Amino acid sequence: MTTSSSSQRIAVIGGGIFGVSSAVHLARLGAQVTLVTEGAFASGASGRSLAWLNSARFRSAEYHRLRVVGIDRYRTLASRNEGAAWLRFEGGLTWDADEASNRIAEAFAHEQSIGYDCQLLGAAEVVKVTPGINAAAISRQGAIFNPGEGWVDLPSLIEILLQEFEALGGQAVAHAGKASVDIKGGRAAGVSTANGTYIKADAVLVATGAAAPEMAKQAGHAIVDGTPIALLVKSKPFGPAVRAVLNTPNVALRPTPDGAVVCDSAWSEEELNRRSDGTHDVKEETLRRLLLEASNVLEGNPALELESYHCGPKPVPGDGEPVIGPLEGIPGYFVAFSHSGATLGLIAGELIAREMVTGEASPLLANFRPARFAQKSHALAS
Repeated sequence: MTTSSSSQRIAVIGGGIFGVSSAVHLARLGAQVTLVTEGAFASGASGRSLAWLNSARFRSAEYHRLRVVGIDRYRTLASRNEGAAWLRFEGGLTWDADEASNRIAEAFAHEQSIGYDCQLLGAAEVVKVTPGINAAAISRQGAIFNPGEGWVDLPSLIEILLQEFEALGGQAVAHAGKASVDIKGGRAAGVSTANGTYIKADAVLVATGAAAPEMAKQAGHAIVDGTPIALLVKSKPFGPAVRAVLNTPNVALRPTPDGAVVCDSAWSEEELNRRSDGTHDVKEETLRRLLLEASNVLEGNPALELESYHCGPKPVPGDGEPVIGPLEGIPGYFVAFSHSGATLGLIAGELIAREMVTGEASPLLANFRPARFAQKSHALAS
């Protein structure tokens, strides 16, 4: 059952999965929604995300629960889009390096203990469970296969959600330049953009990815930011046999709807050089090595050619957990900022939209409020 609120005007800032998902859910609830973004939709972190749908390995119980619910929403979406090339549930495969830091056995025991679907497999067993893997690349400690995991192509999903949003009467404004929240009388009253657009609103949601902490700071609220710069590389199409998402010591990758793979890694992030204008220089050697590492974990070690790459901030809160909810003391001002934007994209939009329209706080978000950073600072100062 949904609650109609056709008289409520809500502005959403952000053209990634959090912003677009929230806007659609708000429109479904009957709000009058304007969605505004600095550039093109999906041109930020959502356009350069591996978009692995998972809750593997270690995290808090509350965060795990939210991610599992998030995956559930994607399963519902998949059932309504059977055979869609942009959303697949073919599992995830993870292994660690053959060194003292290898935690595969520990991770498997943990996942079993919380009921997360998992299998611990030796190299010879992996090839029987999921195709397209170079068994020789798997370390002697084995790999964990999580059959319930998947991936989504976020730009494709965002395009589909935007179509629904506009069909519901929502207004989408792209290339508006940087936006700011207008606070009048101590509450959020609207949004101003660099191109001169002004959107009057009863409530505002800031879902601007890596820019969210700075926007909250301007409103007098601290959100600890741990955002790194990330690199996502896409190969030219070659028809890979691999179906699962791979998370390996030197590369993480997944197939794409057009028969290529996209890949990233932690080490490649460390090789990015910041220019004076704030952009980042990507070495050709880094791109070559990332594609080579991808080839090394694929069956037959295919020669991968570079099609494109995207580099930019990857939104990550300082404590690693989502930041979703109202800014205390500023009625009508809401924030959605998190790592794992793909996994949480649908459920975060659903929960924050319901809260903005009804005023009812979701228990699923209780641990993830922006106010926790202020509370921690106060505790340290006491």
